[in-house]
Amino acid sequence: MIITQTPLRISLLGGGTDFEEYYSRRPGLVVSSAIDKFVYVIIKERYDDLIYINYSKKEIVHSVQEIQHELVREAMLQTGVEKGVEITMLADIPSEGSGLGSSSSILVGLLNALYLYAGSQVTAELLASQSAQIEILRCRKPIGKQDHYIAAFGGLCSIQFFGSGEVQVERHRLTDKQRRELDANLLLFFTGTTRQSREILAEQQSNTATRLAELDMIRSLAAEAESAIKEGEFGVIGSLLHENWELKKKLALRITSPEIDRMYERARSAGATGGKIAGAGGGGFLLLYCPQERQQEVREALKEYREMPFLFEVDGSKAIFNYRRYGWK
Repeated sequence: MIITQTPLRISLLGGGTDFEEYYSRRPGLVVSSAIDKFVYVIIKERYDDLIYINYSKKEIVHSVQEIQHELVREAMLQTGVEKGVEITMLADIPSEGSGLGSSSSILVGLLNALYLYAGSQVTAELLASQSAQIEILRCRKPIGKQDHYIAAFGGLCSIQFFGSGEVQVERHRLTDKQRRELDANLLLFFTGTTRQSREILAEQQSNTATRLAELDMIRSLAAEAESAIKEGEFGVIGSLLHENWELKKKLALRITSPEIDRMYERARSAGATGGKIAGAGGGGFLLLYCPQERQQEVREALKEYREMPFLFEVDGSKAIFNYRRYGWK
């Protein structure tokens, strides 16, 4: 039996510049962090040759090609695991539409678990690059690359994307005190709705050529945040998030909604200095930067919304249980 634990993420700044439509023209930059909310993939050897898959549905099939869950199917094809396994996927939060990168984390965790099951230990770089290729090219999902890399590498990172296909990951080496300070000033509230991100992201993707000016400014804000984090000047991040959110809303029509706008303005009026919807937009979680002395006011203003406490997570995808029993086959 193999169990992998893979973190979800919050994308702070730069989202949208990790689309090929942008970084094929000029380098993209995203500042993102893994958080201590996880997806778990469990793989257990079976005595027979059937494939059992457990998620919100249950599949029992005879061959990989019959699998309906496209991420499981493609991960098994990638790793060469063909039969006689039971795969279970679990998540700490709603596994779809949260804006916290859950589908990419599931895929990274699947690849990690399947490679370990097959007897190989692979690098975070390989997990990230292969999962991005599977989800973007083979499954044709209109998404960027950042989620795969932060799920595989973990930590608080600046990630650069180049037209050559190269991706550079730089981990921010915060002290424990700095990490606690930044953690303590970030709040996450569930909007009460999840959404299918495909249509929002597809529109954003198709608008890239006409929104290059906005995306260039989003990239510049990410560079400012990168410098602020390196210098320990976390107070500016709230205003950078606010500028980023105002720009992001111009990238596609359904990134925000009247309910999200009301929620955000109430938080700002109560003391949050900035924020954004995590992920594609349209629902999921609202991320806020708020000084600690104003947080109780923000919580009161958003009391009908569920807060999700979180901390930054240092590790990327990893095995938390690895026992391979030989002799059945």
